[in-house]
Amino acid sequence: MGAHMHPDVTLDCIALGHSMEAWETSNYAPIRDTHAASIDRLARAGAEFFACPDNTSHIAMECPGPEFALPGLNIADIVAEQAAHRKMRRVGVLGTRFTMEGPAYRRAFDAHGLGMEIPDEDEREEINRIIFDELVEGKFTDESRARFVTIIEGLGVRGCDGVALVCTEIPLLITPDISPLPVLDSTGLLAKAAFEVSTGARPMPLWRGGPIESVDISAPFKREGGRG
Repeated sequence: MGAHMHPDVTLDCIALGHSMEAWETSNYAPIRDTHAASIDRLARAGAEFFACPDNTSHIAMECPGPEFALPGLNIADIVAEQAAHRKMRRVGVLGTRFTMEGPAYRRAFDAHGLGMEIPDEDEREEINRIIFDELVEGKFTDESRARFVTIIEGLGVRGCDGVALVCTEIPLLITPDISPLPVLDSTGLLAKAAFEVSTGARPMPLWRGGPIESVDISAPFKREGGRG
């Protein structure tokens, strides 16, 4: 685009604290409403599309409801698209427990014919604790880094040939040079896709929230056939 040039960027960020109680009770409607309000602000500011880097949010954003004021990129589809492009067959998913146990990545990976694995329940709880008690507070310890590496190694033993880091802060802890498996950084991939849309290298997205396929996103997490 030339020296000192980039697409215009408008940022709107409503504090997570307003939604935590709803997340804990799987009450997605008010979370979706919060995102709708944020997207409406962006539309009124002149934005043409949105890119939400919060993976967990997509669970609520894929719920039925009024169309958002702007079309947006779906982060799970962006990650699954890249996994397929890199010819991965089974991908381990690391994020908040809501994301790991939720439907968004199951839907996206299934749509691309990819297998998906998540850590065991105790590991999921540990990952979730590290995210909320440490990473979002800016704490990055060698102990937590080593624990993530061990968990990723376990996903490799279970047949994964890649790992998706689908929480904004995890790539700050686990970099490609220390991961036992090839890494899919959801934040970086979404940013790249947003840049491509802005410069015409990728079509403008059409999704305005709501279900992308007929998946019951209120269904409890199940583990069947060794897949998350």
